[in-house]
Amino acid sequence: MDFRLTDEQSALRESVRDFAREVVAPVIAEHYEQHTFPYEVIRQMGKMGLFGLPFAEEHGGMGGDYFALCLALEELARVDSSVAITLEAAVSLGAMPIYRFGTDEQRATWLPKLLSGEALAAFGLTEPGTGSDAAGTQTRAVLDGDEWVINGSKAFITNSGTDITALVTVTAVTGTKPDGSKELSTIIVPSGTPGFTVAPGYSKVGWTASDTHELTFDDCRVPAANLLGERGRGFAQFLQILDEGRIAIAALAVGLAQGCVDESIKYAKERQAFGRPIGANQAIQFKIADMELKAHTARLAYYDAAARMLAGEPFKRQAAIAKLHASTIAVDNAREATQIHGGYGFMNEYPVARFWRDSKILEIGEGTSEVQRMIIARDLGL
Repeated sequence: MDFRLTDEQSALRESVRDFAREVVAPVIAEHYEQHTFPYEVIRQMGKMGLFGLPFAEEHGGMGGDYFALCLALEELARVDSSVAITLEAAVSLGAMPIYRFGTDEQRATWLPKLLSGEALAAFGLTEPGTGSDAAGTQTRAVLDGDEWVINGSKAFITNSGTDITALVTVTAVTGTKPDGSKELSTIIVPSGTPGFTVAPGYSKVGWTASDTHELTFDDCRVPAANLLGERGRGFAQFLQILDEGRIAIAALAVGLAQGCVDESIKYAKERQAFGRPIGANQAIQFKIADMELKAHTARLAYYDAAARMLAGEPFKRQAAIAKLHASTIAVDNAREATQIHGGYGFMNEYPVARFWRDSKILEIGEGTSEVQRMIIARDLGL
């Protein structure tokens, strides 16, 4: 496979890189410290077309593909992960389920706003008591005439409580299959629906400029037409969405890992110790060389997974490998970058402190590292 970028892909990467450095970098530290959502940055990302990157033009998208989204995520995460995860969740978890499984009416209703960045959507899968056990979903939806009545709760839901959040797609038990297992379906719940409550935002270790909430549904009623896709296919639908999303998270993790390299090189050239830059010391050089090695190999892993997905080939194992490897090396690079910065690496005024706090969640969100190992092993026939 030839992983060299086309001219169009290179132009996209450079455009997003410039945006991240010139628009995101100057303001994100304050948002991070204040735990505020960067609406002004998100609006500009919408104008750039980033929220519509992998969608067809007929639906208001940019006519690109999933790899284009990954390139954008990597460049954003080189500067900040809160902005990157906002885009990732809005596209791969928010708009993509409607694009993949929605009816013509659902697409016409929601996609124009979502793909322009005018509105955000969230994906309500995780629950307080289930975590990685998605099949253990407790939220229930009962069909009452021409309405679904939803009761339950969701946890750690990204983009679910912003001023521009338009909807949450919710996985819920809608019945029992002939074999006695739960029938899971996915239902669109617009923001502001009576019975749908968004709790105050979490106090988080990292990603503090992103939006994350617990959601509750208390006799929440939505039209029967809000069923997303085929009834009883909710489990299969979100597995497909998560497989794709893992490639995107891998790209984000690579961006963070590369950002650690960028900041470490800059600091190693500037910081003087014992009469010379610390970058002149082989111990520092080797650390940074190993960090670059890790970022490079993780990038190849997500490039490979994306290429297989776009070619219509099986990619579940490759997506899990990419997500597992990239999230692991992101944590490694964040730790080493902090060490290279010494005491300054522990100060929030330096980006590496933010990278360090943002990195750990990458080993947890959209499937823990343990889940990725399970997927890989099962795909190997074990």
